This record gives sequence, C-alpha cells and structure tokens, in this order.
Amino acid sequence: MSVSGMKKQLHKASQLLNERLMGAEGTKMDEDFLRMEKSVAVIHTLLLELLSRTTEFLQPNPAYRAKLSMLNTMSRIRGQGRCTGYPQTEGMLGDCMLLYGEELGAASEFGGALSGVGDALQQVGQARDALDVNVKRTFIDPLQDLHNTELKEIRFQLKKLNGRRLDFDYKKRRKGKVPVEEMRQAWDKFMTSKELAERSMFVLLQNDMDRLSRLAAMVAALLDFHRNAHRILQGLHGNLQARLTAASNRPGRRFRPKRIRVRSEHNGSIGFFHQPSITSAAASGEPVTVLPSRPGSPVSCYADSKLVLDQPCCRAMYSFHSNHEGELGFSEGDLIVLTCQVDANWRQGRAQT
Repeated sequence: MSVSGMKKQLHKASQLLNERLMGAEGTKMDEDFLRMEKSVAVIHTLLLELLSRTTEFLQPNPAYRAKLSMLNTMSRIRGQGRCTGYPQTEGMLGDCMLLYGEELGAASEFGGALSGVGDALQQVGQARDALDVNVKRTFIDPLQDLHNTELKEIRFQLKKLNGRRLDFDYKKRRKGKVPVEEMRQAWDKFMTSKELAERSMFVLLQNDMDRLSRLAAMVAALLDFHRNAHRILQGLHGNLQARLTAASNRPGRRFRPKRIRVRSEHNGSIGFFHQPSITSAAASGEPVTVLPSRPGSPVSCYADSKLVLDQPCCRAMYSFHSNHEGELGFSEGDLIVLTCQVDANWRQGRAQT
C-alpha cells in the first residue's frame, strides 16, 4: 500500500471513531436507499439460511452429509466424474428387507412380502434421489449463484460506498485545511458509488419473478416425488392385500411327524421311529412318555441310556402291576420297547429294567 493510500485509511478510521465515540454525524442516506439496503441484508441472511435448511431437508443426516462432501471432494481431486450419492433411508430399509426376504425364500409368505416391500422402498429411494437432483438443479444452484455473484457484488459496492463516505466526511470535517478540488473529487467518488450500489440493489429487488420461479420449481419437484411415492406405495398396498387374502383363504397345514430310518449297530437291520415326542398309553392303560432320539446316536431311548435299539421305546412314568393274563407289568423308570401297534389307542411291548 502506498503512503497516500495508508493516509486515506487512517483518515477513514479517524472519522469512524469520531462517529462511534464522539457522536459526530456523517452524511445520511435517503430513506429509499436505506430501505433497499435493509431489504438486501434480509435477502442475504435469508439465502444463507434457506440454502442450509434445504440441504438439511434433502439430506437430514449430518454425518452422511460430511462423508458425502469428503468423498465428492476426493473424486474431484482424482478427476473422477462420478460422485457418490446420499444414502436414502428408504433405500437402506429396502435393502435390509430384500436381504432377509431372500433368506426366508419364496416358500415363505412373509419372505415374499418382505421382498416386495423392499423393492418398493428401493423405488421410493430412487424417486428421492431424483428429488435431490431436481431441487439442487432448479432451486439450490440458482440461489447459490445469486448469493455468490449479485449479492456479493452489492455487498462489495456498499462496503466501498461506506469507505468513500467516511473519506468525504473526514475532509468535510477538516474544511479549510483540505483543498476544494480534493473535496470535490471525494464527493464525486461518493456519489458515483452510491449510484452504482443503488442501481444494483434496485435490479435485485425488482427481480422477484426469477426467485419466485425457483420456488415454484422446488414445489413442483416435491409434488413429483410425492406422486411417484404414492403410486409406488399404492401398488405395494394392493399387492400386500392380495397376499393377505390369498393367505387367509389357503387351507391350514397339519403337522405330520416323519419317521427316521436308522441302521442298527448290532445286526445291520433297519428300523423306524417317530421323530417328535408324543405321549402314549402302555398296554396296561397307564401313561408312558415316548422319548426322542439323542443326537449323535442311531436310536437312543433316553438321554442317559447306553442301550441302542431298533424299535421305538418309552420310559414308564408310573408303576403298574398286572392283574390279568396278557397285561404287562412294569415299575416306574422301566424301559418299555414297543413291538407293535394294535390299534389307534393300544400298543404291545416288553419291559426292560
């Protein structure tokens, strides 16, 4: 900075201190200018807040926003054209449902429904991605450009105008010590800056139509998204209702125990027994419990039994003393091997202590 420039800055600082501390009055702007200046200040603050809130509305997770910004910056540094997209919550939920729907398989009604809902949510996530792109292109970018160009230029002109006003007021306060020609030059510079700033603010404030069109474009993008989401979810709802109706009309399935074929370790013969536990009656009519096989052995009738048999067996829960010929007597805890089934209610067997 030259000596004259430094002196001018000192004169401006002196005038500012006189106005702030000593109550000196500077040159006052007209009411129209002050009203326009206030409106421009409001628009500047509005744009900063609006751009930030719109970004939060489209991408509500701050951690993902920071990560996305870092990844996109790295992509630009590396010269990669493709940028990473924001992970939409609908898409993440859809991925989870699709994963577990495939795990359950097509045979599961719930699994099939999960896959359908997951696919629909992924479509909603894609529609939200389209909303992000449209709002950024038609609303955020134009307003950001307005903030970075016109508003930045107006703020620069107002700052320059204030500096020239301070310079003129300082020279006016030192009237008689400053040449008249220098006073006239300071006045001319002040009025030129005022006219430029006033014209720029007027153009900005009169161009409401452009900002109104940007707002309408954002609302149109939101409307398109909600229409697409409504269409997708409406189809999903109909599909789920059809699945629900079909499932309610389908006859119920009954559980049927399966018999397991096991080869005996003693003679190589093959025997069968029922897999699930059932409660049956012994030949005497006293209740006994049929025990399932223990994992790891061909046929084990009891958890701690070392006897391997080729036939179903059970352990008596109560003692019974036979009173007639053909009845089987046994004591509590005896092992009863079932040899055959007489009918639906009776079986024949032999007791082993």
